[in-house]
Amino acid sequence: ASGYTGGDVPNPTYESVCSGTTGHAEVIQVTYNTSLISFKDILQVFFTIHDPTTLNRQGGDVGSQYRSIILYHDSDQKSISENVIAETAKNGFWDSPIVTEIAPIEIFYKAEEYHQKYFSNNPYQPYCQVVIEPKLAKFRKSYGTQLKQ
Repeated sequence: ASGYTGGDVPNPTYESVCSGTTGHAEVIQVTYNTSLISFKDILQVFFTIHDPTTLNRQGGDVGSQYRSIILYHDSDQKSISENVIAETAKNGFWDSPIVTEIAPIEIFYKAEEYHQKYFSNNPYQPYCQVVIEPKLAKFRKSYGTQLKQ
């Protein structure tokens, strides 16, 4: 689910989060089956398909709402997050230091309905074509054999 977390304003809207004044980050909440995929596997995908080295930005999107962040639910997820960041930094996948924030999840606010399944619902929108499609292509190339058919 697309949403927002990490800020000070209750029930933020997309417009308020985009203003950069709420403290929230735009995030996704991932629900998964641990017998099929691990938290570590999900984080490895995360570090493959986005740039964790740019502070408060993703591509052309700039502001603290675009920060790279992992929100954990328990101490195991926190530890796994720290270990995956260390492994990713060590393997040299990225040339610059990783600036991904690790924080406990507090309140997740689900984004407006038009943000849910955004790419599926808007595949020809320019942002989807220029930004999201290349990330999906990179994902498919790296992880295509693991995708459910």
